[in-house]
This record gives sequence, C-alpha cells and structure tokens, in this order.
Amino acid sequence: MAILEVEHIQKSFGATRVLDDISFTLEKGKTLSLIGSSGSGKTTLLRCLNFLETPDQGVIRVTGEVLLDMAQPQKQTAALLRKKRLHFGLVFQSFNLFPQYTALENVTLAGSLLARERPDYREHKKDILAELEAQAMDLLTQMGLRDRAERYPHQLSGGQCQRVAIARALALHPDILCFDEPTSALDPELTGEVLRVIRELAERETTMMIVTHEMAFARDVADTVIFMDDGKICEQGDPREVFDHPKEERTRQFLARYRQER
Repeated sequence: MAILEVEHIQKSFGATRVLDDISFTLEKGKTLSLIGSSGSGKTTLLRCLNFLETPDQGVIRVTGEVLLDMAQPQKQTAALLRKKRLHFGLVFQSFNLFPQYTALENVTLAGSLLARERPDYREHKKDILAELEAQAMDLLTQMGLRDRAERYPHQLSGGQCQRVAIARALALHPDILCFDEPTSALDPELTGEVLRVIRELAERETTMMIVTHEMAFARDVADTVIFMDDGKICEQGDPREVFDHPKEERTRQFLARYRQER
C-alpha cells in the first residue's frame, strides 16, 4: 500500500529548474534513500514534501489524501499548513535544536503547543503535559539518551543532538520520517551512532525517506533507492540492482566516483 504518492513535481528558482517532473511512490513501513550529487534537487524535494517550499506543479498524496494539487491550489492558511506538515517529520542535517531548552523540552515543545488547541486543554492540562513528557522520555530512552534528558544542546555531542532531533521528529507520530543528510555535520564515530538509530527504525518498519551521501548505508538500509541528477530522477529501484547493476550511464559515473573516493 502506497502511503506517499508524488506526481509530476516541478520547482524552479528563477530561471533555474531544480525539480523536473518528479514522480514516485513510497509504501508504508518501507525506507527510500535519495542519492545524488550536491545540487541535484534532493533537499528541495524534501522541503517541498514538508511544505517548506511550494512546487510550481504537481500532486502530493499521503494515505490517499490529496495534500497538494497545484492544478487546484488552495489558500494555504497557517493552520492548514501545520496540519499538512504533521504528516511528515523532518530531521535536519544541522539538528536545529532550540539551545534554550533541554533535550526533553525540545522533544515535548511541538506537542505541548499543539495541545493548547485541544478543547479539554484547560481542564486536563496537567495530565496532558505529563503524558507528553512520558512519551518524550520513552523516545529519548529508545535513542539511548534517557540520562541526557535534562541536558542542554551545548552539553551534548553532535551525535546526541541528532538523536534528540530524531526523537523530536518522532514525537508527533508522523506518517513519514524524513532525513536530510543526517550525518553530514558529524565525525565518523558520531556518524555510526546516528546510522545505528536509523537502521533500528528501519527494522521497526518506520516509513522513511533519507537523503544521504553514505552510499553503503543507503544500499543496506533502503528498500528502494532513487538516484537524482540535475533535478530529475535518473534511476530508481532495488538498492542492489541500482548499486550493482545500474542501467543509466550517469548512475554508473556517480557510483564509480564514490567507489574511487572510498
């Protein structure tokens, strides 16, 4: 069952087309890795899916619901955008944690703000916040950070900050968890910490999209790989087929360069 359907997404910045007729599907519980050179459009695609950018054309559906159809554009109110974004959780490459909040507070912040919109919030505020905190502690425990819950970002390593960011994204129970080069700001030892967490999430059948330059990881953890080049999907399919038997010459060139750099 396709949880995400993307059809004919196009996006330009001025005269430069950064996404050109992007179409793909993602099944529930599966992991999709996006690979390609810097500037190929991978991050812009994630930003369009998370409604941080608006495509010029195309359709986005999640669980059968049309979230975006540029042929029939809706007025995007703040409340509507927030509702659409809740389908996705985005983990940024530079963490984007709030420095004035502890790890626990970073994880609970969005949920506590959304809870204020509940009709029973005033009456049950204490219980609602206690439940959010308990859920956040469970997530931090899954990330191996229970003993770091009261630490501030500056008191955590880069790998620990990224794991807090993953817990924060999971706290709102998104349909699809998105990673934008989650290890690019980390040294090799800390990279292993974060990749191990993502691998565990894949084993739990968390639906994920991962933009990554970690080729071996993309090959091993993903159910499907998409290679993007110059704003287009150049090749997609089973990771072992794409990596071991690429059909397109541009894919072969890209993978050959990475093998040489290893």
